[in-house]
Amino acid sequence: MRRTRLPIVVVGSGVAGMATALAAAPAPVRLLCRAPDGSGSASALAQGGIAAALGTGDSAEAHVRDTLEAGACHNDAAAVRWLCEAAPATVAWLEAQGVVFDRGPDGGLQLGREGGHGAFRIVHAGGDATGAALVRALRAKVQAAPHVQWRGGVDAEALLLRDGRVVGVRVRDARGRQDVIEAAAVVLATGGIGALYAHTSNPPGADGAGLALAMAAGAAARDLEFVQFHPTALAVAGHSLPLLTEALRGAGARLVDGAGEPLMRDLHPLGDLAPRDVVARRVWQARQQGGSAWLDATPVEGDWHDRFPTVLAACLAHGLDPRREPLPITPVAHFHMGGVATGLDGRSSLPGLYAVGEAACNGVHGANRLASNSLLEAVAGGRRLGAALAAAAPVAGQGTHRWSERGASLPRENLPALRELLWRAAGPVRDGVALREAWRVCAATADTGWQMRLAKALLRAMRLRRRSLGAHCREDRGCPM
Repeated sequence: MRRTRLPIVVVGSGVAGMATALAAAPAPVRLLCRAPDGSGSASALAQGGIAAALGTGDSAEAHVRDTLEAGACHNDAAAVRWLCEAAPATVAWLEAQGVVFDRGPDGGLQLGREGGHGAFRIVHAGGDATGAALVRALRAKVQAAPHVQWRGGVDAEALLLRDGRVVGVRVRDARGRQDVIEAAAVVLATGGIGALYAHTSNPPGADGAGLALAMAAGAAARDLEFVQFHPTALAVAGHSLPLLTEALRGAGARLVDGAGEPLMRDLHPLGDLAPRDVVARRVWQARQQGGSAWLDATPVEGDWHDRFPTVLAACLAHGLDPRREPLPITPVAHFHMGGVATGLDGRSSLPGLYAVGEAACNGVHGANRLASNSLLEAVAGGRRLGAALAAAAPVAGQGTHRWSERGASLPRENLPALRELLWRAAGPVRDGVALREAWRVCAATADTGWQMRLAKALLRAMRLRRRSLGAHCREDRGCPM
């Protein structure tokens, strides 16, 4: 009798996970996520668009150059070239899935510009609601796909291994009930680590759980020290702060200090559209020196309800009107360039385990991600991984099973202290003394929760990279401010 094929288990329901699931057809897929309804991914919050060289005079080669420059040339050059060359086809595939991109009066795609880009090459859907538009379209496709079984409300807490190969996961629901799912392959599409910081643009679920799970099982990690801080979040009370998309500056918004003077004067040839690490450090510096930083978006023209509905709604909810007054800003933890070490096919160092999207690190982003390359990589990488897994021959195996546990979570009441610790020691500007002391705290309390062990690994990587590079700024080692 022919045995039923084991499913590909994808952990995470953001854009990367859904693209992987769709591309894996006709192989059976089990798509797992923490939220009962599949919500809460960082993808849905993405205000930036998708970078693709589609404009007259633009080219994939120019996109490659901008990506390498933003990444401080720490990128894997082959990965960068693949991503930039795949960008136009990725946009076309998304349109085929039902994503409606913004178009001009002539019917052509509207192309915006963001920091670090030398050309107008950002496509948006619904203005600054691109991430939400992608999630809606892909979710509809996934829910209609006969090969995908979606299961929400579960957390993947352990990996099942046989003879050194990942062959399944154990999940737990909100009521504490456990279930074991055997798998042909396990894909981690669990997002980044921003929620481990006191101030972030990420949702609470972006806490590094997938990365911690992979590392506990022995999978190699890469570039953990590189955390991107978005320079312009609305400076209001709270943990997850509203983002003020970089496209605002591409549309004419200006960074100013408390006196209304240009914040980026003489600091970078691109001025307000300098790469994110440069701008984030300048905003951080202004705030740390007792001053303030503002985004003056009053010069932005057009209908805000069409161009920037997400920003407008967030500002109005806090009693601010970006059309009439400057907005107070702060940097926030935004994107992790590091993650589970993979190749372009998503394969980790642990057989049977794959990672894609922000949970993975294939070297494409280098030391600092170029704006709007993240949704691009999530979709392109997911499509590539899903197709590879669908074509892979089943791996038969025998031997003793064992479980690799991520471990217990840090008590909820202890999370704010960890977030403040990382914000102070591992923020946009770092120094060796603060990193060492923070590492000692995490090392002494590593048995209190997996978040402490993950923070310890992050801080170790930051300590070992003693020179500044990209988003990793060591003030004690001559960080360019």
